[in-house]
Amino acid sequence: MKVRVVTFPGSNCDKDVGTVLASEFGASVDYTWYKDSFTDLPDLVVLPGGFSFGDYLRCGAMAKFSNAMESVVSYAKKGGKVLGVCNGFQILTESGLLPGALLHNRTLKYICKDVDLIPVAENKIAKGLQGNLSIPIAHGEGAYFADSDTLERLEKNGQVVFRYKENPNGSLHDIAGICNEAGNVLGMMPHPERAVNPYTGKMDGKQILEALLKK
Repeated sequence: MKVRVVTFPGSNCDKDVGTVLASEFGASVDYTWYKDSFTDLPDLVVLPGGFSFGDYLRCGAMAKFSNAMESVVSYAKKGGKVLGVCNGFQILTESGLLPGALLHNRTLKYICKDVDLIPVAENKIAKGLQGNLSIPIAHGEGAYFADSDTLERLEKNGQVVFRYKENPNGSLHDIAGICNEAGNVLGMMPHPERAVNPYTGKMDGKQILEALLKK
């Protein structure tokens, strides 16, 4: 399995997710600098968490203009699988690969803690996941927002992948993660790569990664 992880100035979770995919799934991981382009078709492209370009203007707003993102958009349109985590989710919405936006947490405070996610049974990616999943969050702008028509469409099409059991940030419809209509682009604010560690006993993130890769 081949994976590309895109690194932006300010990314800080690229090595984390790359290491997990290599150690737990045997993936061959290439790290792509934001200035570089790619034309191959890996099994998965990951936009990691962090603070791309220092979150200037808006989170992900500058990253969307990078050469690497032009390649990601082209890859996704061909049906390639894309995972955006935290800042990666923000970049996906800014790039138009996913609808909506991520706003400041309603508390206006940065939140870093474990949360319980509820997989949405109607979604193709989450269909086989059972029970609540304990996954860490770490963000200041994680409140999912979209207009009423977009929210209705997401619900109707089964594009909501995860909901918060207890909403920590004010996301509409308790949304923690969504996918595009085709189901090949997944964006989520919680960090599954931080819940793949047998030494801490947190392994729920592996289920999420497995579900995406098997989809």
